[in-house]
Amino acid sequence: MGMKVLVTGGLGFIGSNFIRRALAETKDEIVNLDAETYAGNPENLADLLPHPRYRFLRGDISDPETVRQAMKGVQAVAHFAAETHVDRSILDPEAFLKTNVLGTHVLLEEARRRAGEIKRFLHISTDEVYGPVLRGKSSEDAPFRPTSPYAASKAAADHLATAYHKTYGLPVVIARPSNNFGPYQYPEKALPLMITNWSEGKPFPLYGDGGQVRNWIYVHDCVRALDLILRKGSPGRSYNVGGSVLLRNRDLVLKMRKVMGIPKSLVRQVPDRPGHDRRYALDSRALSKLGYRPASDPASDFDRALRETAAWYQSRRSWWRPLKQSPVFSAYYREQYAEKTKEAAAR
Repeated sequence: MGMKVLVTGGLGFIGSNFIRRALAETKDEIVNLDAETYAGNPENLADLLPHPRYRFLRGDISDPETVRQAMKGVQAVAHFAAETHVDRSILDPEAFLKTNVLGTHVLLEEARRRAGEIKRFLHISTDEVYGPVLRGKSSEDAPFRPTSPYAASKAAADHLATAYHKTYGLPVVIARPSNNFGPYQYPEKALPLMITNWSEGKPFPLYGDGGQVRNWIYVHDCVRALDLILRKGSPGRSYNVGGSVLLRNRDLVLKMRKVMGIPKSLVRQVPDRPGHDRRYALDSRALSKLGYRPASDPASDFDRALRETAAWYQSRRSWWRPLKQSPVFSAYYREQYAEKTKEAAAR
């Protein structure tokens, strides 16, 4: 028996993959509320508009009336909507506070008003709330030490969600995924920027010495985990969703260079960004105890997942070219990378 699920931010990267899986593998009815910001691409789900179990609503999660209309008749909420790019949070922190903190509050308040109707409220967070982990792995009860405006805004939203469970009994569960990669990711993020730049013969800007370590998970595995947490997670609990692959950024670049046959000359080291966390790593044993078993996450499958990701972007230039030609992307790319890349090439 399916549920009626409100998905916020369903035109984004992980949200659109979550919706595709839900419609293909469950009987859920999906209501997708998305503001269609620069990273909320209608093309991500355009082919699903005729689907009888899918409905799209355009609107901002920080608007109470919009949220009130969107939440009518739903039994569960999967809250993906967020400003997520650390670099942009450094340039414009206010937008992150509005969406990630105020928007989450509006959703929680409306869910509280519908006490008894909302059976599950899944809040999607990030491993970045824990801050840098130089050794070992972060468990769900590790202290929060966010270092960027983005991470701080998500940490605040986590605390709000937890407070609404403890104070009002709202059936909140929190998921904290590690770095995702795969189809439909906006090309400002590392892997799609890498693939699309190299497809155009442009260099990829590598921050600092490239020694930052990240925990990678294929988005198809991540959304399977999120669906499990939504259905079976214990209210009030948080669950880390980490991949099995821990990799330095420069090693990821090398792997993708081999996949695409790219020379070293198309990698340009640029000055590191402020407050760049050196290492993230998640302990995901609580998720495993919930019954999660990845389909493609083991390290042996990582190279295959990278090849699939590269092939997806290479075969869909019509999807990413308009995004990279948009004024929003162009202005950001020039400010954040282009001048740094030119300076690095001149040295």
